[in-house]
Amino acid sequence: MKRTFALSILLASAALPCAALLPDEENTIKLFDEGSPSVVFVTNIAIGQDFFMEQVAVPQGAGSGFIWDKSGHIVTNFHVVRGGSAFLVTLKDHTELEAKLVGVEPRKDIAVLKVTKGLEKMRPVRPGNSETLKVGQKAIAIGNPFGLDNTLTTGVISALGRQIEGVGGVTIHDVIQTDAAINPGNSGGPLLDSDGRLIGMNTMIYSNSGASAGVGFAVPVNIINRIVPQIIAHGRAVQPGIGITILTPQQAAQILGDSPGVVVREVNPNGPAARAGMKGIHRDRMTGRLVLGDILVGIDDKKVHNYDQLYNTLDAYKPGDTVTVRALRDGKERSYRIELVNVF
Repeated sequence: MKRTFALSILLASAALPCAALLPDEENTIKLFDEGSPSVVFVTNIAIGQDFFMEQVAVPQGAGSGFIWDKSGHIVTNFHVVRGGSAFLVTLKDHTELEAKLVGVEPRKDIAVLKVTKGLEKMRPVRPGNSETLKVGQKAIAIGNPFGLDNTLTTGVISALGRQIEGVGGVTIHDVIQTDAAINPGNSGGPLLDSDGRLIGMNTMIYSNSGASAGVGFAVPVNIINRIVPQIIAHGRAVQPGIGITILTPQQAAQILGDSPGVVVREVNPNGPAARAGMKGIHRDRMTGRLVLGDILVGIDDKKVHNYDQLYNTLDAYKPGDTVTVRALRDGKERSYRIELVNVF
């Protein structure tokens, strides 16, 4: 009797359908199935010499990246490829491809690699629009944390408009904050929305331990959409400028102390700053001594205290725009109307 009862329970259980997946689960599975073929594993290799003066290849770092187009361009972080002599890109199906560095923009922590083989396997990401993002919407990270390939983590957009200090020495603005787990090895991988579109590139974590603490940062896709085509076309990003060189912060501090401003070192004689009348450091014709020229203190209505602010202020414009440059010379403020030009 007991055996019959147990058997009937077992048969009844077997007849029950498996629990249906929730809509959010189905969405996540679809995102991974469609998005993971666009994600790659990037290995950074340094070429050195051993004790016998023979060349040796030494892996010195790894991270993630994503396929940009069918021509074989791969986007990743600058800090993933920094210092490398050669690069390997591993696709989801474990195909290994040699890649060459096309160019970098350290100030945005962006780099572009290119493979010439396996182009038939290229599955580019679909870029989204980071201007329309909302705090609380779903965020998906796919990458290779700790070398564990094809890892998916989920979360939400925790905040927008963050600023982080990038590896290029300036602040990266409008950064996306997410609680999707990001760990070492995720750098350079994509952050996707619930439609599978690229909304950012995972770049940095805030953590005391070095592992995920639920605070990760991603460079927004609109910056990537602007910078990557420039790197592909020119090998580097196009920066709007006025045709000057400046002193380093350390050099400027010897002149300005704690006073704000950017010291103009030289003015390109054929550039717009020269045509507007700006001057850099020059020698006095009578005494032969070096004389301080302009100290740049503002662009339009924005104050400029240092190079970081100068770079990010100009970054909001495009070549061809006209700005008012405010500067101090001999203790007096001057204004110059200058048309921005491409600076490579």
